[in-house]
Amino acid sequence: MLICETERLILRKFTLDDAPFIMTLLNSPTWIEFLGDRNIRTEEDAQLYLSNGPLASYAMRGFGLYLVALKDTNIPIGMSGLIKRDGLEHVDVGFALLPAYTGQGYAYEAAKAVLDYGYKTLHLPRIVAIARADNKHSVALLGKLGMKFSDNVMLVGIDQPMCLFK
Repeated sequence: MLICETERLILRKFTLDDAPFIMTLLNSPTWIEFLGDRNIRTEEDAQLYLSNGPLASYAMRGFGLYLVALKDTNIPIGMSGLIKRDGLEHVDVGFALLPAYTGQGYAYEAAKAVLDYGYKTLHLPRIVAIARADNKHSVALLGKLGMKFSDNVMLVGIDQPMCLFK
């Protein structure tokens, strides 16, 4: 199901058929470095990740992480979406792209579309973001989106402080 589109991208809900892409994205070097190894080694692991993550969030909250694909070819390049995490008062925006698609403005385009969707369609009162301090690209992107550093927070399942942006 299509969530939104931009000049170059489409964002749609994940399905279990996206498991091969999830295996690739979640095992990319930048995902493992900045988001951690999720131990997704098989297509079945990827389907469980989708079922317990994005698909469960759609059912429970009406939003979640979405597949980001190039509009002209429909090639999946990453994910972006809205997440409600334990330990954060507000929903946060997340984004991750395959390394081959970074540095081309796609992450900004996808995250901006998700923020617009969250505010205008879902009527969320506030959307925040988290990032590791050493993830310079994400920190810069959050600044470009108009978010400012607020505080360091510790979250369940993450073993180091995260920078909270509002």
